[in-house]
Amino acid sequence: MVHPSSSSVISALGFSRNANRAYYRVLGQSGRELVSVAAALLQTPDELLKDLAPLVEHGIVTVEGPRLFVVSPAEAVTRLVAASAASAAATHAQLTAVADAIPHLTASSARPAPGAVHNLQQIDGEISSGGQPVELLTSMIRESRGDLLWLRPDQFRKPREDAMAQIVGEAVRTGRRSRAIYPVRAMSEVPDTLRLRSEVGEEIRLLPDLPTRMFIIGTSHVILPEPLGMFDEPRSLMRQRGWVDAMILWFESMWDRAAPLDLEGARDTRPDMRDFLLDQLATGAQDEQIARRLGVSLRTVRRRVAELMSDLGADSRFQAGVEAARRGWL
Repeated sequence: MVHPSSSSVISALGFSRNANRAYYRVLGQSGRELVSVAAALLQTPDELLKDLAPLVEHGIVTVEGPRLFVVSPAEAVTRLVAASAASAAATHAQLTAVADAIPHLTASSARPAPGAVHNLQQIDGEISSGGQPVELLTSMIRESRGDLLWLRPDQFRKPREDAMAQIVGEAVRTGRRSRAIYPVRAMSEVPDTLRLRSEVGEEIRLLPDLPTRMFIIGTSHVILPEPLGMFDEPRSLMRQRGWVDAMILWFESMWDRAAPLDLEGARDTRPDMRDFLLDQLATGAQDEQIARRLGVSLRTVRRRVAELMSDLGADSRFQAGVEAARRGWL
């Protein structure tokens, strides 16, 4: 058996001494049934999985059916470096989008010195909490003009959802457009919600993931969680034209990248995942991460990836990426 040292690869990757020890105890038993591995180590399966939890979280150890699989130290390094690179790339892309939309965003402490500027005005907007969100949105929609733009990563609760669908339908019947972007997992988690919003006239597109909730009314209002994310409150309501225009530009950039919803063409209420898989694979996402983001099983992801590689005539994921780019799929 390999005996890890304080300078082992797993320790160098930032894992604890216990996780490091657990890794090397199971490394040589990859592919065996979990119960057999646990018995050999004089543990119960639950005790062993508890020791391996940090490694399972990062995909270094996986449990598929009854069997336990452990990647080699070299593969562990490759996976964690790829995950770090993907996280950095995603963060960079998000910051770039915000910077493009709001080029002069500054910290609250950076203010003009007294006398440096004149005619200072307060930004038009409020930060609020409490109240009745459905009634608030209903009033704002009915008293405003222009299209409705939504980022909807997680707001699928009933009966609120039924009430909002009615208001959206009312707005669409007056000639206004309502466009919404959902995460692709909504296809498997809440197909009835997508169908309902689609039936009242909302135009829907899908992305693998969304960074925040957002609602824009015409060119006059934008509502965002404060800070950005998946929160009901506090929320910021901005009427400042520059902020609203910037968020519209951000929405449109995501809308252009999103895939149209096709409820009629989707089998078992699931879309063709080719574009989503390619997008995720291009960022270096692991199969476990892709499964969580798309709301499907790990087995489904691996089967779809295998089918995609077969369609592209590729022997590796790297080769598949090159061929997809050559065909203009990326």
